[in-house]
Amino acid sequence: MNDSPKHPMKNTNARRNRKIVGQFLFFLFIGVFILIAVRFSYISIGKKVQNVNLSAAAQKLYTANETLKAKRGTIYDANDQPIAEDTSVYSLYVVLDKRQVGLNNQKLYATNKPKIAKVLAKYLPISEKKALKILSPSKGTPFQVEFGTAGQNISLATKQKIQSYHLSGINFVQQESRLYPNGVFASHLIGLAQATTKDNQTTLTGSMGIEQAFNKELTGKDGSQKIKKDMYGYQLPGTKQKYKKAQNGDNVYTTLDTRLQTLLETEMSSVQSQVKANSMNAVLMNAKTGAILAATQRPTFNATTKAGLGQIWRNTLVQDAYEPGSTMKIFTLASSINSGNYNGNATYQSGRYTIGNQVVPDWNTSGWGTITYNKGFAVSSNVAMAHLEQQMGAKTWKKYINRFHFLKSTNSGLPGELSGSIAFSRPIEQADTSFGQGIQVTVFQMLQALTAVSNNGTMMKPYVISKVVNPNTNKTVKAYSPTKVGTPITAKTAKAVRKHMEDVVYKSYGIGSDYKMSGYKVAVKTGTAQVSNGKSGYLSGDDNYLYSVASMVPANNPKYVMYITMKQPHLGSKTATQLLASIMKPVMARALQEDSPTTTKTTKMPTVTGSSVTTATNKLSKLGMTVTTLGNGTKVQKQSVSAGTALYQDQRVFLTTGGTVSLPSLTGWSKGDVVKLAQLVGIKLTVNGDGYVTKQSLKAGATVSSGSELTITLKQNK
Repeated sequence: MNDSPKHPMKNTNARRNRKIVGQFLFFLFIGVFILIAVRFSYISIGKKVQNVNLSAAAQKLYTANETLKAKRGTIYDANDQPIAEDTSVYSLYVVLDKRQVGLNNQKLYATNKPKIAKVLAKYLPISEKKALKILSPSKGTPFQVEFGTAGQNISLATKQKIQSYHLSGINFVQQESRLYPNGVFASHLIGLAQATTKDNQTTLTGSMGIEQAFNKELTGKDGSQKIKKDMYGYQLPGTKQKYKKAQNGDNVYTTLDTRLQTLLETEMSSVQSQVKANSMNAVLMNAKTGAILAATQRPTFNATTKAGLGQIWRNTLVQDAYEPGSTMKIFTLASSINSGNYNGNATYQSGRYTIGNQVVPDWNTSGWGTITYNKGFAVSSNVAMAHLEQQMGAKTWKKYINRFHFLKSTNSGLPGELSGSIAFSRPIEQADTSFGQGIQVTVFQMLQALTAVSNNGTMMKPYVISKVVNPNTNKTVKAYSPTKVGTPITAKTAKAVRKHMEDVVYKSYGIGSDYKMSGYKVAVKTGTAQVSNGKSGYLSGDDNYLYSVASMVPANNPKYVMYITMKQPHLGSKTATQLLASIMKPVMARALQEDSPTTTKTTKMPTVTGSSVTTATNKLSKLGMTVTTLGNGTKVQKQSVSAGTALYQDQRVFLTTGGTVSLPSLTGWSKGDVVKLAQLVGIKLTVNGDGYVTKQSLKAGATVSSGSELTITLKQNK
């Protein structure tokens, strides 16, 4: 029997094939390994993959770069209370996409639209019906919805109230913003700072007024922070943090007195609501230094809500030039006296005066007969001024126009200040300028010229900024002080002009008796000017005049100058003089009551809403406030002054508590306080006189509600 294996050659070939495959796999593995080793060596040495620097990418991945935002400087009033400061506001949106689900299947979309609509209507200026309509779009289901202006500029307090309902889908986006706590408060003068975006960086930029004029100083420099971190976000041990501190913007301090400014805004709004003037301006100034204590214009806007912003962007104190009318006669008289040409007891024929083939008419076209120049000034005779201009000569008169710095910018530093203009080539034009026609001026130019009269011949530049301070070093970068800009007239002339201005108020024939103030002699000059039609003539009709008044109190040694203009008002039962006096007298009286208006200390209004009436009253009384409660509820539902607003001593604060409102005794109240009460309750108010309340048509204790009618009588008895 043969024991040898079958097919020995087949077995040998199989072993050889397996050996070859094994060797191939071995060398393939070795080759791949070498390739990988070479690749890793190349990467570890060169640190690049497809031209991407891995080292730099890793540094970027594990390095946190954070921009440290600089704070824009704060604008303060004369009492170091903020007028404009940085804050954060929020925009709201609601997610509708049902695919938005978080951890543990938490729903991140709106699940209760009716409740959301109800809450939004409670805290935002939008109706529940409109909010629900936005939340329920008719076509498709967008990822999210927004609510226009109603859902923007939301305060932190309002955001927190909305969030307290824990409604899914509601989200907020934080934004930089500027807070103007006083609302309507010298709005065009202070200006606006609004968010602008450049290179994905959002900053606040001034767009008008002081915010624009001092934008460079107010704008800070952002800092940065750079740290190396691990995959969990913690700083790597042994690494240093690179830190560059943010430099906050400089703080700007103004000369504005919050107490006087607030009162001026109230009185201006009261008159504007009656006459709907095309424009109005009012400024209260320190008669000796030129410091502006209060200034405003109409139309204006609420810097907090932006309501009314679209009506006018110009700061009309410096950006409007107009024919001043009869207030210009102050300077014609001053020039005539100072040049040695004035003889007040001399007489002339009033009514009309022919120059060449042109006639200068008096506003009282029949005139007052043959009268003295002294009387001519008191009754505001155009003819008297034309005679004075002719007597001193056009060359002398033009010299004084220049000496009073008309036709020249006051260099206020505010944006867009105009220089004015004049038509002065023909004799009739030269005469016209003597009573304020044919010459265009700005409010600041008038204020500057008036200081020459109020400050015994020394003319002072009007100014509204007292200093600029670097908050990082607490050092004053720039200080502004009273600036003498000329001496156009002597002290003797200035005193004589003020005496003539007294005649306007106190002579039996004077036309300014409405400006009398209890306890003080007042120097006044009124003005009425036709409004130009923009071509070569003037508009006709009773509503096409610019009325104005320049006042100085006390007349013998003025502390304050006030200048008011009212263009194209729709006069009703009251005269322009009565209306302007209703602004001037309470503001001037308040200023005179303050021993040192620029150093009066103020405090900020706290939040008392939700507190008991007793707690709120005690808290505000300790701060020096006068508290008036409206309603018979036990808790405060609303406060008339917003939290954070600067308060002045004895300011009246209204607390609304709900329930029945009883009318308090109004005796001794200011008009502004009664107007505020009427607005809060909805009372229809009729005001007679000026000053402080002496009579009220409804007795104290009478129940009042929206629609109730109240008449009050005011007198200057306080």
